[in-house]
Amino acid sequence: MHFWDHLKVVHRHRALVRKYCFRLGLYWQGLTHDLSKFSPVEFWAGVKYFQGDRSPNDQQRKLFGYSAAWLHHKGRNRHHFEYWTDYQQDGSGIGGVRMPNKYIAEMFCDRLAASKVYQGDNYNDSHPYQFFQRGKNRRLLLHPETAALLETILVKLRDEGEDAAFDFVRREVLGKTQ
Repeated sequence: MHFWDHLKVVHRHRALVRKYCFRLGLYWQGLTHDLSKFSPVEFWAGVKYFQGDRSPNDQQRKLFGYSAAWLHHKGRNRHHFEYWTDYQQDGSGIGGVRMPNKYIAEMFCDRLAASKVYQGDNYNDSHPYQFFQRGKNRRLLLHPETAALLETILVKLRDEGEDAAFDFVRREVLGKTQ
């Protein structure tokens, strides 16, 4: 059983996201980020399907064709683009809704932290962008403007580093001058 391993990963991830959100002045989001991971449906799946180098939801999905933990998680956490889906006004079905910028900023913090936790000593600033690119074919529900802004942030991280990316998010995404 991987109780302590999973708990350690969740705490490390939340601590990094909190640090990054605080860096952007998103204090409440930093404090409340991913609290649903402590709900029974998410926590016990994380323990049971713990892998250490990627989300346990991947293994649950592989075994059952879906992840109950992920379905719970994405429905409660606004920093996931999957939360922002609705019926389209043109009648074309369910599609992505543009995310508010403060949640795009939190999504950036989340992806940066997840890459650092899962990559460990192998992490470099291109990993969050590479992860984004690997999922390109699965992002049918990501609003194009949200996708473009997130990609811009991740390219800035990849090419110019953390300080430049955080400065860009603070100034251009959140409209903060300090």
